[in-house]
Amino acid sequence: MPKILFSAMPADQARAYWTGAADAYGHLPEMHVSAGDGVPCRHCLQNVAEGERYLILAYRPFPRPQPYAETGPIFLHAEPCERYPETDCVPPMILSREPRLLKGYGKNDRIVYGTGQIAASAEVVDAAARILARDDIRYVHVRSALNNCFTCRVDRA
Repeated sequence: MPKILFSAMPADQARAYWTGAADAYGHLPEMHVSAGDGVPCRHCLQNVAEGERYLILAYRPFPRPQPYAETGPIFLHAEPCERYPETDCVPPMILSREPRLLKGYGKNDRIVYGTGQIAASAEVVDAAARILARDDIRYVHVRSALNNCFTCRVDRA
């Protein structure tokens, strides 16, 4: 099985939202204050602490719109945070929430049928590696299995 690498939302995309860019639907991100109940930032892959401001926005983690370019809501710290480092270890945020939806995408950024699966958080590494073992897969998205929100991307290391 291939070695894998988890990566958070790219820093240039987060920076664009922090400086006033519109989201995937052309709207300005909404500003909220965390009640400390587990609002996960997709850039640092940490929960937004109670009392901290955060953004809610429509995020499309694909280079351009097309039928398979899923768009969904995500949370992002309102103030710049440090991007979670690219790592071969599953980010703790993934382990703290169950279950996860994984989908494999081809070089055309479209879902490759037969790759979608629900996995327990502890099985995400093995599930992503199995999907990436296929020659027709370029990367995997890890999403919330309950809300379909993008969490992070997985590539071959």
